[in-house]
Amino acid sequence: MSVKRRTISEINEKIRGGEAVVMTARELCDAVRGGEDVRFEDVDIVTAATCGVMSGTFAVLSFRVAEPNTFERASRVFLNGVPAFVGPCPNERLGVVDVMVYGTAHRDRKYGGGHLFRDLVLRREVSVEVETKEGKRIETTVTLDEIPFAKLCSTRNAFRNYLAFVNPKEGAVPTIFSVKELEGPFKELTFSGCGELNPLEKDPTLETIGVGTRILMSGAPGFIIGRGTRSTPEKPNLMGIADMHEMLPEFLGGFVTPAGPEVVNSWAVPIPILNERVLENAKRLDSEIKLVVADVHGREPIFEITYADVWKRAKVTFDASKCISCDVCEVSEVCPTGAFDAARKKVNEVLCFNCGACVRSCVAGAFSAELGKVVLGGREVPVTARQSDRHKAEKLAELLKRRILEGSFTLSAPVERLKF
Repeated sequence: MSVKRRTISEINEKIRGGEAVVMTARELCDAVRGGEDVRFEDVDIVTAATCGVMSGTFAVLSFRVAEPNTFERASRVFLNGVPAFVGPCPNERLGVVDVMVYGTAHRDRKYGGGHLFRDLVLRREVSVEVETKEGKRIETTVTLDEIPFAKLCSTRNAFRNYLAFVNPKEGAVPTIFSVKELEGPFKELTFSGCGELNPLEKDPTLETIGVGTRILMSGAPGFIIGRGTRSTPEKPNLMGIADMHEMLPEFLGGFVTPAGPEVVNSWAVPIPILNERVLENAKRLDSEIKLVVADVHGREPIFEITYADVWKRAKVTFDASKCISCDVCEVSEVCPTGAFDAARKKVNEVLCFNCGACVRSCVAGAFSAELGKVVLGGREVPVTARQSDRHKAEKLAELLKRRILEGSFTLSAPVERLKF
C-alpha cells in the first residue's frame, strides 16, 4: 500500500494556484467532534494558534535619543518608566541606544513591559529617560515608527502542555498564575494553555515545526529560531522572533497579577499536512490532551485532568442591563488588562483577555462565561481564571488562514529539526 505524502513545495504551489485547502484547528476539531471523516485528501494546512501570558517574551530596540557626540554611552534607560538593559553594543558617541526590555520588567505593580509593547504597537508616544556614563540625564520621546529596529523575541513561548494550579493549603498565595491571590485549600483552580488549538499539540512530534518555520507572532510574520529554555521532549516550547512594526495590539499587552505585571503574547503556526500521521495528530481533541494540576507552592503535580474539563466557552460576555453601578467596581479593580470601563459600562474587546476573573468578581452577575468546575480527589473545585485567551487564539488562526488563502503568507520548510 502506498503511503500518502505531500511536500511543503507542493503545498506552496497549491497556495499560489489558489487551490490550497486550509482549516483552522478549531474547524478541524469541530469537524472531528461532529463525526466527519476528515481525510488526507481533504486538507493541506491546519492553522493552529495560542494566546496567553508568556513570561519569556522580550523586545530588542535600537533608536536615536540624541545628536551624535551628545554623550559617550548610556548606562541606564527607562521607557515609560520601565527599565531596559543597555547594550551590548555601546554605540559610543553616536546618540543611539540598543536596549533589551523584558516583558516582565515593570514600572509599578500596574504597568510593565507587556503594557509598553502594546503602547508601542499602538503608535503611542513613549517617554525615554537615559542616564549616561558621564552622569548626564537625557529625556525625550519616541514612537515605534521612529524606532528602525524593533523585534519581539522569546526565550520560551507556546508550551505544548502548560499546568493548572491549586492551593492545597489554608490561606491565600500571591502568584503569577492567578489574577488575585490563589485561595486554599482547594477553593479555586486557574490554568493556562489553549488545548487542541495549540500549535505544539497539533504537531507534538515536531515533524513540521522546526528552525526557520514561518509563524505569526502577535499578528506579525516571524520565524521560529529554536527550542526554548526548559524545553524537553515531554514539555516542548519555542523561541521565535518577529518585527513589532507589523504587530496587532489585540494580540499582545500587559496582564496584572498579584505577583507583578506579566506579558501577553500570541503565536499562530501553519501545520502542513505532509502525511497521514501529521493529520491524525492534528485531529486530537481537548479530551485527549492531559492537563496536569500542580500545587502552586512548588509546582509539584498532584492531579491530572484534560483540557476538555476546563475549556467550555472561550468568550466572556457582559450584559450592561445587569450592571448596578457599584460605588467601587470590583471588576475594574481586579481586571488584569484594564478592559472594563465601569463609568461607561463598557468592555474594551481589544483589551479583554477573556480570563473570566470578572465573572466571580461581579456581585450583580453582569458578566458570564462557562468556566466550569473540576473534581479533584473527590472535591469539586471551580475554575476562576484562565491565563490563556482561546477566543483570540481562534481569531489569530483565522487571520493566518486568510493570509494563506490570499497568498500573502506561504510556508517555509524547516532548515533544521528541533533537537532535545
